[in-house]
Amino acid sequence: MLRRTKIVATLGPASDDSKRLRDMIKAGMDVARLNFSHGNESEQRTRAERIRAAARECGRDIGIMGDLQGPKIRVRRFRDGSVILQDGSDFFLDPGLGELEGSEAGVGVAYEHLHKDVAPGDILLLNDGQLTLKIVRVSGTRVHTTVVQGGVLSDHKGINRQGGGLSAPALTDKDRIDIRIAADLKLDFLAVSFVRTAEDVEETRRLLREAGGHALIVAKIERTEALQAIDSIIEAADVIMVARGDLGVEMGYAELTGMQKQIIRRTRHSNKVVITATQMMESMINNPVPTRAEVSDVANAVMDGTDAVMLSAETAVGKYPVAVIAAMADVCKGAEKHALARGRTSHRLDDQFQTVDEAIAMAVMYTANHLAVTAIIALTESGATTLWMSRIRSDIPIYAFTPHESTSRRVSLYRGVYPVSFRIEHNDPRQLTEDIFSTLLKHKLVREGDLVIFTKGDLTGVSGSTNGMKILRVDKPG
Repeated sequence: MLRRTKIVATLGPASDDSKRLRDMIKAGMDVARLNFSHGNESEQRTRAERIRAAARECGRDIGIMGDLQGPKIRVRRFRDGSVILQDGSDFFLDPGLGELEGSEAGVGVAYEHLHKDVAPGDILLLNDGQLTLKIVRVSGTRVHTTVVQGGVLSDHKGINRQGGGLSAPALTDKDRIDIRIAADLKLDFLAVSFVRTAEDVEETRRLLREAGGHALIVAKIERTEALQAIDSIIEAADVIMVARGDLGVEMGYAELTGMQKQIIRRTRHSNKVVITATQMMESMINNPVPTRAEVSDVANAVMDGTDAVMLSAETAVGKYPVAVIAAMADVCKGAEKHALARGRTSHRLDDQFQTVDEAIAMAVMYTANHLAVTAIIALTESGATTLWMSRIRSDIPIYAFTPHESTSRRVSLYRGVYPVSFRIEHNDPRQLTEDIFSTLLKHKLVREGDLVIFTKGDLTGVSGSTNGMKILRVDKPG
């Protein structure tokens, strides 16, 4: 059976080899992620070129996602690289303290407004929540704290305020430069880190379009402020990423799973795409097999309806980048067999549709789920029709027949949608049907006698013009 849930894999030193990239594609990678937090422009450009070359060699359409660094709030560096903070000891954070001046007494902070965003009694969480500090007073730029939960603190570790509230803007000067790089590289997706409001998404889209880029915008939900504006952010973005690292630290891990399920449900109901990310198979950075807890984590996200699951350090710097993709693909397929991930759905049955092509897409899925259909074939320019179709749960594969590589790479992220390169060379309806059947049989996507649903528009080459569907039985061409 085809795997419906897509896999996003981060590129890095562990995956820079061309053969390894080909092996990662064969193992199940659908979208490659370039993390702009690491590496320079030359390295990102080389990785983009390598993944596109590997995709061509494998005969696949692989999307590329750029991920902006955003305002990651971190401590500066220590004189000796790290310190050990003892429970109950005093420790200060000070934006005014320079690099390499950190000690057991305190450390600099790479965020100049920290002292303005906090108050006595606030809790600060460092290094993904492994260390806990309680603020006792603020004096000038210096934030004085007591160590509640100590441990080793090393250079450049992140800082979160419990409950959120740090006011750093989503886009930094570095991000604005990287947006231009993303446009120049013609990336398919661009992720915005630490989104707080819909305006952050809209500003990124504006800057990208001004630079000549056409990537879909991914809003990363990793701040508690984003949860308060989640509906407007979903509306503004093309894709939502549940980035569970910083989000879990700020809101607390106990509520994270429930919030993840809510975001997935609300995003899909709004006809948008959703990715579940962070620490999904982190043990496989160093181990050849995942833990049972990681298997359950991935499987639950799949059964909740996520479009894609994402690997970060596992494929960027891990020892087993190919094996972890293969393991994740197996877990996804196993979860998709489960009853909660299959079958009919009542999604949007009571909604009023806004466009003809959206109505056609919904009619197709209702028909497909109540008829013995083997496949759905959508002739599409932008991929919009297949996106609407993929919001309805179904076991039936949706093939996006498109002449555009950009559309093929875009739909590579949509759950249950598979791109097929196809160009209409004439206006003869009978010949068009034969060409579709020929392509399906050539790629062994169906067999003779199978029932399929086919959608297209009267206006060839016009995005958003899908206005018809047919139910056809596959015949051998000629």
